[in-house]
Amino acid sequence: MRKPQRRGGTMAMEKSSSKYRTQFWYVAMASFLLWLVLLYLFSSSAKTVHNHERLFRQENIIDLPVENVAQNHESYEAPVVVSEAISVDNSSLPVSVDSSPVVDQMSEDKKVVTDLVEELEKERVEKEKKRVDTVVTGRSSRTRRGNRESRKTRSSGRLEADMKRVRRSIDDDESNLEENSVENHQSSDKEPNYFESKTNVEPKKEQVDDNDEDLENKKGKELENDGSDNDLQGDDNTAKIVSKPKTQRNYASSNSTSQAKTRVNTKRNQPKKDQKVMLQPIETRRNDPCKGKYVYMHEVPALFNEELLKNCWTLSRWTDMCELTSNFGLGPRLPNMEGVSGWYATNQFTLEVIFHNRMKQYKCLTKDSSLASAVFVPYYPGLDLMRFLWGPFPSMRDAAALDLMKWLRESQEWKRLDGRDHFMVAGRTTWDFMRTPENESDWGNRLMILPEVRNMTMLLIESSPWNYHGFAVPYPTYFHPSTYAEIIQWQMRMRRMNRRYLFSFVGAPRPNLGDSIRTEIMDQCKASKSKCKLLECVSGSQKCYKPDQIMKFFLSSTFCLQPPGDSYTRRSTFDSILAGCIPVFFHPGSAYAQYVWHLPKDIAKYSVFIPEKNVKEGKVSIENILSRIPRTRIFAMREQVIRLIPRLMYFNPLSKSEDTGRFEDAFDVAVEGVLQRVDGLRKRIEEGNEEIFDFPEQYSWKYNVFGNVEKHEWDSYFDRP
Repeated sequence: MRKPQRRGGTMAMEKSSSKYRTQFWYVAMASFLLWLVLLYLFSSSAKTVHNHERLFRQENIIDLPVENVAQNHESYEAPVVVSEAISVDNSSLPVSVDSSPVVDQMSEDKKVVTDLVEELEKERVEKEKKRVDTVVTGRSSRTRRGNRESRKTRSSGRLEADMKRVRRSIDDDESNLEENSVENHQSSDKEPNYFESKTNVEPKKEQVDDNDEDLENKKGKELENDGSDNDLQGDDNTAKIVSKPKTQRNYASSNSTSQAKTRVNTKRNQPKKDQKVMLQPIETRRNDPCKGKYVYMHEVPALFNEELLKNCWTLSRWTDMCELTSNFGLGPRLPNMEGVSGWYATNQFTLEVIFHNRMKQYKCLTKDSSLASAVFVPYYPGLDLMRFLWGPFPSMRDAAALDLMKWLRESQEWKRLDGRDHFMVAGRTTWDFMRTPENESDWGNRLMILPEVRNMTMLLIESSPWNYHGFAVPYPTYFHPSTYAEIIQWQMRMRRMNRRYLFSFVGAPRPNLGDSIRTEIMDQCKASKSKCKLLECVSGSQKCYKPDQIMKFFLSSTFCLQPPGDSYTRRSTFDSILAGCIPVFFHPGSAYAQYVWHLPKDIAKYSVFIPEKNVKEGKVSIENILSRIPRTRIFAMREQVIRLIPRLMYFNPLSKSEDTGRFEDAFDVAVEGVLQRVDGLRKRIEEGNEEIFDFPEQYSWKYNVFGNVEKHEWDSYFDRP
């Protein structure tokens, strides 16, 4: 038995066939419409071409009679201007009477030509109005230039020259060509003639080489009248300096030409006058509060700062830098301390982030680099180095720094002083950036020894005593006030604080460092139990990493011991000063030879100095030395320390200058120091000194502290091995 066919298949085939027929008719209709459009466009284009062809036939050229006016020679590129005296004689047009279509054709041509003449007439009237206005405004200018042709005469001469070009045919004789060449030298304003036929355009060489002597005389006259720029600014483009008439130029003395050439050669041989401008910023008004203080901040690629913060999880293997770089680099907010707000768990390595955000609020920040006395480079070298500091590829530590130096060299601001007005901040010690090329596997990178950086001013939390370009700025502390009231409130609390202990020490021993005196200090502190408080930061101790615990130690002590550790300086120095505790130093490189912009020159007013050699050899007792200091002197020293608090901390980047009053923070002091240093370097360059620095680099510490390189009792501390 045969299986019945499926009805569904037949219906599907019928639907498909109907669909295809519908699509076919759509395509056919679209093609037909497209054909109609193309046909219409083709017929319109053909009609337009036919009309233009009839209009510009040789036999349809109109003979335009022009009144006789004074001639003035013009360039072959001058535009056609029609005067009021133009008359059109339609009878001159060739008309055929054989058939009426021809008559209609010529009447249509007549209408087109009439419209063209009317359009040219309107254009001429508008130009005449502009010239009249120019004559009124430029009358004083033309009077100073002497006896020259009036603007009306020049316009009339230009008009006749244009009309001759319209009437001129292909078979112009040689005399007309020579006349046109002379005219080309008289014109000072050249505009293209869009109505001139191509056959009437002569080669430039034939028109320019006609009269070189007249051209030289013209240059000489223009240079003689070049005494003031006001002569050029009074007129528009059509009222530029015009050479004298030909009769006068032919009798000009040859001395004027030679003098003009001499003056041109003299100007070429003169040194560039913008050399001083390249060194000095542009002067502002006398009462400008930011005069000499403007700072321009480079817009470096995000690779060197913002992307480091976005990828903060890659900065350290052991520390959550995403948390520590929050709040503009201040870190997580802490509870109020002693009833005062503005406390954050700030990490010392985030200084470059804090400094960058403070610079954004700098009152004299400018976007015009020509006004700037210094240029800030917002690069985060410490955070960049941190990513690869413990990695197996030392070359990765230098990659970003080298790319930045290349970017800076190509900037216009760098070329002004080869980067000597640039400065940059790093939240690490200078020793992290001084790896030599011979020791590729050594610690750190080569940032500080790059030639470009050696031209800059580098701000670090610890500088090298033997470098020209490195300067130390304070470590960031935990206190970042936003208002004047918070600063005053904290200072008052420090004056009333009851201090139970004579001295204290917070730190860890350094048994691996042979010249360290930390072990001796800790032994003396343990021997003076009632007068010394010790917080030993051994492995596993968490108190040394808690801001509130550290501050409690310093708040309860009169003196705080600050011996060198892995390097000369310590963050603990600034935490103790913040707590009103008088610092005790054992090496001049811990503070005196470092923070020359922030600390007073008279070290005895705010600190105590005990030579580390005497402590190492057991010749002195720290307790005895501090106990002999009179009580009145202790009060005076503490008052000086409390007054130093604002200039040794960093305000909250969100704070404004009017909120903090008269106080300057560590940022303000550092920027002022940079501006003074750059100004000194700029003056030495302007004086033409071959050597910018007049002292050996190894005595940089001595020059920065005392202003000279004479022998000093601290020389033994800085003798290089």
